Amino acid sequence: MARRVASIIGLVVLVLILGAAAIRRPDRALRTGAGMTAHNLCDAVFTQGLDPDQTFRELVRPMSGPVGGLLRYRIDREHRAVDARVLAVFRAHAVWTEGFGCRLAWSDRYRSPPAAPAWPLSPPDGFAPPTVVAPKDPALQAAFDREFSDPPGQAPRFVKAVVIVKDGKVAAERYAPGYGVDTPLLSYSVAKSFTNAVLAVLVREGRLKTDDPVGAPEWARPGDPRAALTLDDLLRMQSGLNAAETGSGFDPASQMLYTQDDMAGFAARHRLKEPPRSHWEYTSANTLILDRRLGQAIGGGAVGFRDFAARELFQPLHMDGVTLEFDGTGVFSGSAHVYAPARAYARFGQLYLRDGVAPDGRRLLPEGWVAYSHRSTLGAPYGAGFWTLDGPSRLAASLVKQGFPRDGFFASGNRGQRIYIVPSERLVMVRNGYTGGDDMGIHEDMKLLKVAIAALK
Repeated sequence: MARRVASIIGLVVLVLILGAAAIRRPDRALRTGAGMTAHNLCDAVFTQGLDPDQTFRELVRPMSGPVGGLLRYRIDREHRAVDARVLAVFRAHAVWTEGFGCRLAWSDRYRSPPAAPAWPLSPPDGFAPPTVVAPKDPALQAAFDREFSDPPGQAPRFVKAVVIVKDGKVAAERYAPGYGVDTPLLSYSVAKSFTNAVLAVLVREGRLKTDDPVGAPEWARPGDPRAALTLDDLLRMQSGLNAAETGSGFDPASQMLYTQDDMAGFAARHRLKEPPRSHWEYTSANTLILDRRLGQAIGGGAVGFRDFAARELFQPLHMDGVTLEFDGTGVFSGSAHVYAPARAYARFGQLYLRDGVAPDGRRLLPEGWVAYSHRSTLGAPYGAGFWTLDGPSRLAASLVKQGFPRDGFFASGNRGQRIYIVPSERLVMVRNGYTGGDDMGIHEDMKLLKVAIAALK
């Protein structure tokens, strides 16, 4: 009898394990890990000119969790590609194309766009000299030292670059060894603010309005509640789509970015889990659906989108060395995949500091757009593509308490990529790194920002 009970219990346990595996699908996380590895290392080598082994140790391995010890990769410099695998079963292949960065190639259905040369370099404009601008104030020097050092007993923060701009000129900057003023740096979700800017230009030109329906073909069936979603709903992360972003590898957003050729189509197939505009939930799925709609308005696929962004934003702002990346269908991967030098990110921040006006006086963003961008969404610390302090959130209160002026707002990406914008102080600060932990270095950034504001008054 005891043996029979034990057998029944064992069978029940086995069924539960298999059921959990069927729901949890560990193969998805393994495939995501391979894709994330191939994509990041491809960009490290061919877009950024960095050492792949160092990038794996500092960036990829810490983000991989338990999968990290199983990851293997191979750099193919001849064909400008990277292969990654987990357990020799789950494989990913990323290929680099000049002018378009890296793309994960999951099938032969899609082809990368033809290689495109870099845009002509901008003429000197007094923004910064060719060499690094070291901080002059002793207190600011000490604050930079703290930012680039690791507190005893804590994990390394791997800060790679900091640039501070005051009154339209670089006032102080520092780079980690192997990095410099021309090194393209990853954006991760700072790219969402680039999506904001492209939409803004299209709104200024009268091609789109923020309250336009998204019009996704996946939502065209009569009675589909998702048909009511607007561009504003996607930009503000209030769509209600059941496409959570946790960074676990199991979540839909991670799978979208690292296991799909058609990222926007994958995102749009998710159902609603709550009524639109009733809750705020951050997910890159919203951004990819929006980017597809922007690409449709611009036309010309990846080539058309790239040229539009250069003509309407990067060239007027003198943003040299910017790479936008696209999925297999030619949709801008504007939730995570922009590469640019730290100074270019600072110039982008200056556009929002100047209320959407370029240095030559041209209005690039519609009047009132910047205020719209950092107006809190449903009380969350997030506006429309930017994080904000104007709402009642706990994060906003904490950052203000630490010295971030209330009118400030910022673009932010995973592992501590940020552009801080402080209009009242006429100051922009860019920070790039591979920092883990719950805060990804933001509290250390606040210490530096507070010193910079005082030192540069």
